[in-house]
Amino acid sequence: MRMSVFETIIIAIVEGLTEFLPVSSTGHMIITQNLLGVESTPFVKAFTIIIQFGAILSVVCLYWKRFFRLNHEPAPAGSTALQAFLHKWDFYWKLFVAFVPAVIIGFIGKKSGLIDRFLESVEVVAVMLVVGGIFMLFCDRLFNKGSEQTPLTEGRAFRIGLFQCIAMIPGVSRSMATIVGGMAQKLTRRAAAEFSFFLAVPTMAAATALDVLQLFFGDEADASWATRDNLMMLALGCVVAFIVALLAMKWFVDFLAKYGFKAFGVYRIIVGAVILVLLWTGHSLVMVD
Repeated sequence: MRMSVFETIIIAIVEGLTEFLPVSSTGHMIITQNLLGVESTPFVKAFTIIIQFGAILSVVCLYWKRFFRLNHEPAPAGSTALQAFLHKWDFYWKLFVAFVPAVIIGFIGKKSGLIDRFLESVEVVAVMLVVGGIFMLFCDRLFNKGSEQTPLTEGRAFRIGLFQCIAMIPGVSRSMATIVGGMAQKLTRRAAAEFSFFLAVPTMAAATALDVLQLFFGDEADASWATRDNLMMLALGCVVAFIVALLAMKWFVDFLAKYGFKAFGVYRIIVGAVILVLLWTGHSLVMVD
């Protein structure tokens, strides 16, 4: 059964709204697919992966002046050729350092099948929404000591990358994990949020590329979903996710800097609790294979 245009737009809106908010885009797409009754076909799996690329392009568009930049200040005296090179490419080097933990742990999780098993569980999503929501009620008090003068060093970037790996559990939220990771490294909420956006580009681009390659060339490869109509749906989903993510991101940075995480924590607890009550009272939200 093919996804309708309405279902395509709704799922893409959910992805765009939640990709950079600390509420778990993967978790919300899993819940949305179940509520809409969308069958988990090879195309639907490909769709939910590929439209994330549309959302992350919004980062490049909104922050293009800061994303495409080199450090033109002279390297410190006595620097080696390698140190001078890394000094010039400082921004991208720190993105790479933060990206490395996700590559290693993500590869292990994919090979073991653990990530895919988590992705099939609505209950895991709901529990992690509640747990993450409770944490977010208090995280501003725990980490609200950031300074504009705190530099983003290689060590801080790497530790933020470790925080990002927690988000491989659906319902945790990559955005929340990396922003909290940045705040734990004494960055301001705004600086932590913006670095989280930048880190999403290599992380989500790599995840998208890996999953697309597996869809075409993996052990269970099936490209029969790549029809003209489905490709049109993919294009529509990417455009919708891009536009919605662009608007959501601009709003989120200002809101987070001013009000913190508490409102998102309350939202997560409510959504997770409602899903758990539905599941525990016999209302099945498990995706149909």
